[in-house]
Amino acid sequence: MNILELWPEINWIEDEKLRDNVTKTWELALKRSVLTGEDLQTIPFTLLCGPDLKVTFMDHKRSVVHIAKAAGEKCNEFYHGELPVNMDVLIAGAILADVGKLLEYVLDENGKSVQGIYGKYLRHPFSGVSIAEECGVPAEVCHIIATHAGEGNMVKRTTEAYLVHHADFMTFLPFKERLKV
Repeated sequence: MNILELWPEINWIEDEKLRDNVTKTWELALKRSVLTGEDLQTIPFTLLCGPDLKVTFMDHKRSVVHIAKAAGEKCNEFYHGELPVNMDVLIAGAILADVGKLLEYVLDENGKSVQGIYGKYLRHPFSGVSIAEECGVPAEVCHIIATHAGEGNMVKRTTEAYLVHHADFMTFLPFKERLKV
């Protein structure tokens, strides 16, 4: 599967080198993963909500990118330059935030996605940064990958990292909360 078929939003990144490095990161992650691009369009986006969840990995990830992009555009539009958002960094970080999950997940004997041994020891923010750095992704984008999840609560986030973090959690926590009802 072509990465741009999986991620047409990569074309929103104006910087050609960054766009290429984001594409290379997804290519390398897929090469190292047991998952395929087709799997990402069918597996549930989280392992916490059970196998009946209809929202796929790619549904969730692409929605996070769209929400973060819209939030960044509104910050740039309304805040008079007081809270500037680098849209290329924001979009690249949102696209790459969960790339490490491709190393964290494996498929069980029934083809169901489960956390593998690697994922039990290294969560996806760590593996995602590692893969992204290997592909030449700059530090300001790797920062978003590193801080988009709970691990990021221990460091100071950039504006772009806050936007991706909140876009991710606002589209995850309502599903998690449904389990408690």
